[in-house]
Amino acid sequence: MRAPDSGLTAFPAVPGDVRLIDLAWNAIAEVPAWVAELASLEELRLDGNGLRRLPDLSGLTALRALHLDGNELTSFPRCPPHLETLFLYGNRVGGLPGRLPAALRHLAAGRNGLTEVPGSLWKLTGLESLNLAENALTGIPAAIGGLTRLRMLDLGHNRLTAIPPELGDLDLTDYLYLSDNLFTEVPAAIGRLDRLAYLNLTDNRLARLPDAIGGLASLVELRLYNNRLEALPETIGNLARLRELHLQGNLLARLPESIARLGELRVLDLRNNRLRALPAALPPRLTHLDLRNNRLRELPEGLADLTALEKLDLRWNKLDGDPGVLRALAARGCAVLR
Repeated sequence: MRAPDSGLTAFPAVPGDVRLIDLAWNAIAEVPAWVAELASLEELRLDGNGLRRLPDLSGLTALRALHLDGNELTSFPRCPPHLETLFLYGNRVGGLPGRLPAALRHLAAGRNGLTEVPGSLWKLTGLESLNLAENALTGIPAAIGGLTRLRMLDLGHNRLTAIPPELGDLDLTDYLYLSDNLFTEVPAAIGRLDRLAYLNLTDNRLARLPDAIGGLASLVELRLYNNRLEALPETIGNLARLRELHLQGNLLARLPESIARLGELRVLDLRNNRLRALPAALPPRLTHLDLRNNRLRELPEGLADLTALEKLDLRWNKLDGDPGVLRALAARGCAVLR
């Protein structure tokens, strides 16, 4: 049965042998007790309703996916025993069940105000994605290293003070969000995540990066803005697949020469730093270079070699004179702002 966004205010009648119920984005305030008796139900979608509580659904032995994002739940009853997907993002759940299904593969419990999670969570070795963002977590145990099938992990917008080195034991491939926490350093073990495509460490208190960052061989996008970085390690040039590098809002006074080796880099955001000069050579395939609000007085002639450059933003610098390299870039169609 599919009736998403249909203006429903009450749970409709459904056949006893129903396998899928999709009632997302309605205004249903209550799930009737008889839903717990739908023995054939495999997937239940109730995102974006006004639910404040649920009946005990632990008897739904066929249920594999339960979608409850964006409701007003303050607690969650026992889980169906064979559940593989549980989405609770954006509720008011104060605590997860102490026993979680061993078959769970996808868990989203972000934006709930959680201050801790049960120890059983770190024993779910089948987990492939885990979202605990926008809570009030203060620590992640070393046991996270046992989630060896995890591909996607979001721990952003919490109160974490340390990144456990055991994160390096994971087989993350898609993304790792660690933004908006209280981190002051990154463990060298993070360099073992050589299959990871996206890393976000924005809005922390990082003063430096480990040389091991160069081991992230599959990284496509790296976001480090709004930290306290004063320099980048030379190993940054080893990120051969990197296409976007976001560094705005740091304390960078210079860039390593190795940055020119980022042969796939398209976007380089360096606004709001303290750069006084640029390296003689920059990544050859850049299309967007943002240098707003630095301390540049002159530019390297090598900028003219960036034949793919579409936009160069130099506003709120105080360049000396009228550099010829800017005229050359503008003449071939690059948008130059200064």
